[in-house]
Amino acid sequence: QVQLVESGGGSVEAGGSLRLSCDASDSFANEYCIGWFRQVPGKEREGVAALDGDGSTRYANSVKGRFTISQDYDKHTLYLQMNSLKPEDTATYYCAADPLHCHYYAVDDVPPDYNMDYWGEGTLVTISS
Repeated sequence: QVQLVESGGGSVEAGGSLRLSCDASDSFANEYCIGWFRQVPGKEREGVAALDGDGSTRYANSVKGRFTISQDYDKHTLYLQMNSLKPEDTATYYCAADPLHCHYYAVDDVPPDYNMDYWGEGTLVTISS
Protein backbone atom coordinates (compact mmCIF):
# COMPACT_ATOMS: atom_id res chain seq x y z
CA GLN A 1 0.00 0.00 0.00
CA VAL A 2 1.36 3.40 -0.98
CA GLN A 3 1.15 6.28 1.48
CA LEU A 4 1.02 9.77 0.02
CA VAL A 5 1.78 13.11 1.67
CA GLU A 6 1.17 16.41 -0.12
CA SER A 7 2.93 19.69 0.54
CA GLY A 8 3.44 23.06 -1.10
CA GLY A 9 0.00 24.56 -0.74
CA GLY A 10 -0.46 28.14 0.34
CA SER A 11 -1.91 31.51 -0.54
CA VAL A 12 -0.82 33.52 -3.57
CA GLU A 13 -2.25 36.29 -5.67
CA ALA A 14 -3.80 35.68 -9.05
CA GLY A 15 -1.15 35.29 -11.71
CA GLY A 16 1.30 33.73 -9.30
CA SER A 17 2.75 30.24 -9.16
CA LEU A 18 2.94 27.34 -6.75
CA ARG A 19 4.52 23.92 -6.91
CA LEU A 20 2.83 21.09 -5.08
CA SER A 21 4.73 17.98 -4.06
CA CYS A 22 3.49 14.51 -3.21
CA ASP A 23 5.93 12.25 -1.38
CA ALA A 24 5.24 8.54 -1.68
CA SER A 25 6.22 5.86 0.82
CA ASP A 26 7.48 3.77 -2.06
CA SER A 27 8.38 4.41 -5.66
CA PHE A 28 5.59 4.45 -8.17
CA ALA A 29 5.91 1.36 -10.30
CA ASN A 30 5.70 1.88 -14.03
CA GLU A 31 2.21 0.45 -14.19
CA TYR A 32 0.83 3.08 -11.84
CA CYS A 33 -1.48 5.91 -12.68
CA ILE A 34 -0.68 8.92 -10.49
CA GLY A 35 -2.40 12.24 -10.44
CA TRP A 36 -3.70 15.37 -8.82
CA PHE A 37 -7.30 16.12 -7.95
CA ARG A 38 -8.92 19.10 -6.29
CA GLN A 39 -12.07 19.82 -4.38
CA VAL A 40 -13.93 22.89 -3.27
CA PRO A 41 -16.35 22.52 -0.33
CA GLY A 42 -19.80 21.64 -1.58
CA LYS A 43 -18.56 20.50 -4.97
CA GLU A 44 -17.42 17.20 -6.39
CA ARG A 45 -13.75 16.36 -6.54
CA GLU A 46 -12.35 16.92 -10.02
CA GLY A 47 -9.33 15.55 -11.79
CA VAL A 48 -6.61 18.09 -12.55
CA ALA A 49 -3.74 16.15 -14.07
CA ALA A 50 -2.50 12.58 -14.35
CA LEU A 51 0.70 10.82 -15.32
CA ASP A 52 0.57 7.35 -16.80
CA GLY A 53 3.19 4.66 -16.44
CA ASP A 54 4.42 5.25 -19.98
CA GLY A 55 5.11 8.89 -19.17
CA SER A 56 2.10 10.28 -20.99
CA THR A 57 0.18 13.08 -19.32
CA ARG A 58 -3.38 14.25 -19.34
CA TYR A 59 -4.91 17.47 -18.02
CA ALA A 60 -8.28 18.98 -17.30
CA ASN A 61 -9.17 21.58 -19.92
CA SER A 62 -9.31 24.25 -17.24
CA VAL A 63 -5.60 23.88 -16.44
CA LYS A 64 -4.05 23.00 -19.81
CA GLY A 65 -1.13 25.27 -20.60
CA ARG A 66 -0.88 26.46 -17.00
CA PHE A 67 -0.21 23.32 -14.93
CA THR A 68 2.46 20.68 -15.43
CA ILE A 69 2.59 17.27 -13.77
CA SER A 70 5.93 15.51 -13.35
CA GLN A 71 7.76 13.08 -11.13
CA ASP A 72 11.33 12.83 -9.96
CA TYR A 73 13.81 10.31 -11.31
CA ASP A 74 13.47 7.78 -8.52
CA LYS A 75 9.69 8.10 -8.77
CA HIS A 76 9.15 8.79 -5.11
CA THR A 77 7.79 12.28 -5.60
CA LEU A 78 5.04 13.65 -7.80
CA TYR A 79 4.87 17.36 -8.60
CA LEU A 80 2.30 19.78 -9.88
CA GLN A 81 3.71 23.05 -11.14
CA MET A 82 0.91 25.60 -11.24
CA ASN A 83 1.43 28.86 -13.12
CA SER A 84 -0.85 31.77 -13.99
CA LEU A 85 -3.06 30.86 -11.08
CA LYS A 86 -6.63 32.08 -10.99
CA PRO A 87 -9.05 32.53 -8.09
CA GLU A 88 -11.06 29.58 -9.46
CA ASP A 89 -8.05 27.35 -8.82
CA THR A 90 -8.67 27.75 -5.11
CA ALA A 91 -9.26 24.27 -3.67
CA THR A 92 -7.80 21.50 -1.60
CA TYR A 93 -5.47 19.54 -3.85
CA TYR A 94 -5.04 15.81 -3.42
CA CYS A 95 -2.44 13.43 -4.72
CA ALA A 96 -3.71 10.02 -5.76
CA ALA A 97 -2.35 6.79 -7.19
CA ASP A 98 -3.67 3.55 -8.57
CA PRO A 99 -1.83 0.36 -9.51
CA LEU A 100 -3.30 0.30 -13.00
CA HIS A 101 -2.45 2.43 -16.00
CA CYS A 102 -4.52 5.59 -16.46
CA HIS A 103 -5.56 4.43 -19.91
CA TYR A 104 -7.28 1.46 -18.29
CA TYR A 105 -9.84 3.94 -16.93
CA ALA A 106 -9.92 6.75 -19.48
CA VAL A 107 -8.64 7.20 -23.02
CA ASP A 108 -7.33 10.74 -22.76
CA ASP A 109 -8.87 12.33 -19.66
CA VAL A 110 -7.81 12.27 -16.05
CA PRO A 111 -9.43 9.13 -14.60
CA PRO A 112 -12.43 9.60 -12.32
CA ASP A 113 -11.49 9.89 -8.66
CA TYR A 114 -13.34 6.71 -7.75
CA ASN A 115 -10.82 4.71 -9.78
CA MET A 116 -7.89 5.80 -7.63
CA ASP A 117 -7.02 3.52 -4.71
CA TYR A 118 -4.54 5.62 -2.72
CA TRP A 119 -4.96 9.18 -1.52
CA GLY A 120 -3.11 11.81 0.43
CA GLU A 121 -4.83 14.08 2.90
CA GLY A 122 -4.63 17.16 0.75
CA THR A 123 -3.03 20.57 0.73
CA LEU A 124 -4.96 23.84 0.54
CA VAL A 125 -4.34 26.30 -2.27
CA THR A 126 -5.89 29.75 -2.01
CA ILE A 127 -5.68 32.27 -4.85
CA SER A 128 -6.69 35.84 -4.15
CA SER A 129 -7.84 38.26 -6.83
